[in-house]
Amino acid sequence: MRKAEIKMHSIPAALLTENEDGTCILSYFSDYKGEPVSLTLPVRQESYHFDRFPLVFEGWLPEGMLLEALLKNCKLDRNDFWSQLMATGADLVGAVTVFPIENES
Repeated sequence: MRKAEIKMHSIPAALLTENEDGTCILSYFSDYKGEPVSLTLPVRQESYHFDRFPLVFEGWLPEGMLLEALLKNCKLDRNDFWSQLMATGADLVGAVTVFPIENES
C-alpha cells in the first residue's frame, strides 16, 4: 500500500492511497474546508474509490519529452503513474501539490 498527502495552496487537503491490487482511494481530511483538488472531486466526507489510478491525477503527469526525461532520469516505469506523480508532485501546475507518505512502521 502506498500513500500520499495532497495539499491545496500548501494546506493539507486529502489522503490518496494506492492498494496492492491497483485500486485507489481519495479521502479528504475531515477538517479540510478549502477548494477541492479537482472540480470532478468535490470535498465530501465519503471517500472516492477508483478501480485504477485516477484519471484526474494522470492528467497532472508530464507528457512527451518531459515524460521521457522523467522516466529516464528517475528510472521509472512508463505505467507506474503513482511513482511519476510522487516524482513530480511537489512541482505541479496550479495550487495542488502531492507528497509521498513514507511507510508507517
